[in-house]
Amino acid sequence: MSSNHDPRWLERLWRGSLALTLAGLVGAGALAATASATPSTERTGEAGGLTQTRTLSRVFAADGAEEVVDSREVTVQVSHADQLRGRERVKVSWSGARPSGARAADPYGENGLSQEYPVVVMQCRGTDDPDAPASAQVRPETCWTSTRQQRSLAVSDRTAVWRHDLFATDAAREAKSGRDPFPATECNDPASLSSHVTPFQARDGKEHLACTAETMPPEAAVGAAYPPAEVAAFTGADGTGSVSFEVRSDVENGSLGCSATVACSIVVVPIMGISCLDDDRECRRAGRWLPGSSNFSQQGVDLAVSPQLWWSESNWRNRFTFPVTFGLPADTCDIQDSRPPTGFYGSELLAQAALQWSPAYCLSKSRFKFQHNRMPDEAGFKLMETGQGAAALVSGERESTGDAPVGYAPTAITGFSVGYSIDRPDNAGEYGQLRLNARLLAKLLTQSYLGSDLGRGHPGIEDNPLSINRDPEFQRLNPGLDDTAREAAATVLSLSESSDVIESLTSYLQADPAARAFIAGKPDPWGMVINPSYKAIALPTREWPLLDEYVPSTERECLQQNPAPYFTQLAAPVATMRKIAEAVLDAWPNVQTRCERATSSDPWKLGRVERQGLGTRFVLGIVSLGDSARFGLRDAALETKPGSFVAPSEASMAAAVKLAKQKERTGPFVIEQKAVRASGKAYPGTMVVYTAARLHGADKAESKKVAQFIRVATTEGQRPGRGNGDLPAGYLPIRRAGVTAPLFATAQRVADLVEAQQAPTTAAEPGDGEDDGTTDPSTDAPGTAPDPDDAENPDQDGPTTAQDPTKLASSVTATPDSSSRLGRVALPLALGIALLGGLLSSAARVMMRLRRIR
Repeated sequence: MSSNHDPRWLERLWRGSLALTLAGLVGAGALAATASATPSTERTGEAGGLTQTRTLSRVFAADGAEEVVDSREVTVQVSHADQLRGRERVKVSWSGARPSGARAADPYGENGLSQEYPVVVMQCRGTDDPDAPASAQVRPETCWTSTRQQRSLAVSDRTAVWRHDLFATDAAREAKSGRDPFPATECNDPASLSSHVTPFQARDGKEHLACTAETMPPEAAVGAAYPPAEVAAFTGADGTGSVSFEVRSDVENGSLGCSATVACSIVVVPIMGISCLDDDRECRRAGRWLPGSSNFSQQGVDLAVSPQLWWSESNWRNRFTFPVTFGLPADTCDIQDSRPPTGFYGSELLAQAALQWSPAYCLSKSRFKFQHNRMPDEAGFKLMETGQGAAALVSGERESTGDAPVGYAPTAITGFSVGYSIDRPDNAGEYGQLRLNARLLAKLLTQSYLGSDLGRGHPGIEDNPLSINRDPEFQRLNPGLDDTAREAAATVLSLSESSDVIESLTSYLQADPAARAFIAGKPDPWGMVINPSYKAIALPTREWPLLDEYVPSTERECLQQNPAPYFTQLAAPVATMRKIAEAVLDAWPNVQTRCERATSSDPWKLGRVERQGLGTRFVLGIVSLGDSARFGLRDAALETKPGSFVAPSEASMAAAVKLAKQKERTGPFVIEQKAVRASGKAYPGTMVVYTAARLHGADKAESKKVAQFIRVATTEGQRPGRGNGDLPAGYLPIRRAGVTAPLFATAQRVADLVEAQQAPTTAAEPGDGEDDGTTDPSTDAPGTAPDPDDAENPDQDGPTTAQDPTKLASSVTATPDSSSRLGRVALPLALGIALLGGLLSSAARVMMRLRRIR
């Protein structure tokens, strides 16, 4: 870390572990360790959640007296606030708030302004820590909004209700408030109107007036890469509400600038209405819409109770501020460690774990610089075999082309899911219990839905439904959804390249009799048939082909200028599951059927369709469980035995691992889909990621690094958490005991053989998961952390149970980064303070060590 980093970074990394208030550290240059900006903040649950409760009120003043016209005790919770990553979702929920009226179809950004009494949720730079310098205090100017309408307005003097705000200063009540002098020329505001502007202060110090599109920060430009994150959320008649709020790091929003070294907060502002200094009629308005009503046509609302005045003192003083911390950025190792990396090549399923594991290696000089390089499993395996890569990351056995045997060390248990974003009709919220069977997935992959009228001319499938939501089989499993035809609902976004994920998915199809019969050409019970281009396709396969070549006949000029296979444009696969996850997150299908041109004289071109609006979303995609957990996506439950639908969870993944069979003691474990179907409790998308490496003939130095990686990854790396070296949500921990014990034992065995680089002298016997004496799992090898079962769960003999049985989200604790140098200093230091009471001397040692890390 550079020496100019904010010293509060240390406090933010420790906040989940320190129980003491280190007030004595202030004099040493660090801030007191505190859980929040207000004394009422409490930690809730095991995932680092925070809760605050406050009494909010609206007050009318007249003739020297003040009357409280509305008072409510509001409680706000955030699900987690530590070690966040860009685009991660945090659940924000509340109770006791005033019920909202005029519900918007899309509450994000400018579209959420036409509501009454919503709850505004924003991400802001800074905190409410009273001991922080003024530059680090949260204020309206450091809160992100994506449009000028949320920061500026010009209205007649009669409706300028902020000029009557009881809690505002005299200066703020002036007609041209917000700046003195008011930039009327830059903001194009006539002198006859009352105007207000809340400029945005960027991280680099630049001030953006934010009163025109041209004066907004660059990330707010039209066509920005990401949709608005700030939301004016609806409160139900019972005073409760919730929203999944997406945080942005400096990678996504450089102007806001939130990072591991820049303090930021989630700010929640329940709109109670302007408290009025006098008896001004406009200021005292209480809303024209009934609680629970909808305003899909975006008609007018009372400004005094709208979110457009979130910045006014009456509203801003009612804010709830939750400090958040961000994990180290992906390029940390490139910046901090100049050593050349040791590349491990292959499975994207390890991506989220590798993101947290990498700093645990590069920030420790006793370890090597680990680098995860995503590529098709097959390509990664070939690089390992030829010596161009230290190890491969794969999820299945490969046929070796060399003479050296290959060991498969189980490194992570995770898998894939069908992630989705689907809305209920009439803006009734997001659908949360999607169920799919193998035949429905086969229909999607084989391009057997027509998409639109353009597909009706396809020979052999003219009578098939346009999209899956119009399929009677889908409707039977998922009642209550709309039947509006959508091109995006005719496909599932998938991978364009070879992957063990596709092999696992298509194995699931092959194991299902109904799906297998459909692919062979048998109609489903409602008469739907397979696209002839895919009839009798061989399964399983590692790469899904685009076989349909149908080009529709049409009079549309755009399509005549761009003739192309229509169903390929619908499928439009991509190279990474990360891109699929972001498409689902944004409800932005990758369907390439949008006709566009710059001018009427330019030729037409085809491009990606627009994002779907809230309330009309329907997007499906094959995503990794790690990405799904990180981004807060929903996962479909997949059918196993008839009538049994299983969603990803720690319990269902453990049930799948229990079925795994191992042929050789250094080989992979095979989870047969036939056994998964018979189980009824196992999740079909469960997969094991292995570190595959040569057992002899490889470079000794590189092999030692691979062995170290296996040992660390299967011990320290299996501790669930959000810090450096921890195992993120989306993975089932590999334990020394319980159902995963055979995988742990195999990993240690392979690590020893990889390091020794000696071929086995006797033929391998079929493994039963018991230790064969080649390694002692109870002995910590060099570079190995203590097993989490020994230190934290000595009596645990199986996997933990996820809090939400329909979603894999490992129980996460807010612990310091255990594997970085800072993490190894923080916890022992905290204990030393508590036991010895040497507060000031310990603080000095912390600052000296932190300075060395920097």
